[in-house]
Amino acid sequence: MLEMDVILKTIVVGQLMENTYVIGSGHTKECVIIDPGDEGDRILDEVKGLGFTVKLIVNTHGHSDHTGAVEFIKDSTGATYGIHQGDVHMLRSSILKIHSGNHSVLDPDRLLEDGDILHVGGIDLNVITTPGHTVGSVCYYIKDMGMLFTGDTLFNGSIGRSDMPGGNGRQLMYSIMNRLMTLPGDTKVYPGHGPDSSIGHEKLTNPFVLRWRE
Repeated sequence: MLEMDVILKTIVVGQLMENTYVIGSGHTKECVIIDPGDEGDRILDEVKGLGFTVKLIVNTHGHSDHTGAVEFIKDSTGATYGIHQGDVHMLRSSILKIHSGNHSVLDPDRLLEDGDILHVGGIDLNVITTPGHTVGSVCYYIKDMGMLFTGDTLFNGSIGRSDMPGGNGRQLMYSIMNRLMTLPGDTKVYPGHGPDSSIGHEKLTNPFVLRWRE
């Protein structure tokens, strides 16, 4: 359990070991799911175990290892679904067709833009657009908690790929350096794959960040 009665659960799913995040309020029992990429039944079992009601589903980007369980969870819970306009086209034609099942993601209920604040159970998620891995990549920043969910933009010791359709290496580094590295150093980084980190740690050790500064 975190401060302010915010509860975070990380669930690693799918062939690419993608991090799905459940963030909820222990007081209101409402939660948001970030990047439900696969294994929808297991994700909902975890949500049930926490006693949460899913109010919102959001994606950091449109690759199917992050979107594969959206339709199942949306149909099961009636939650609102949001993604950036730039990646809507990927929901039915993703480059990464690796999730199990034959679900095709429904149209989003909400198109996210930079500066949007998503309110769920007393938790505010700030939308930060970070194009480069994909055109519509975004990160979610919970300022009060110092928590940043970076999808495939920034990893512990690495960065996202930019060699797939819609990717742009210089744009990716601009997003990282000008949108993420400007956040407080103690901001906790929760990436789309692999272990968590912090902005301060990445400033000091991430080879891509260090090389860009040089």
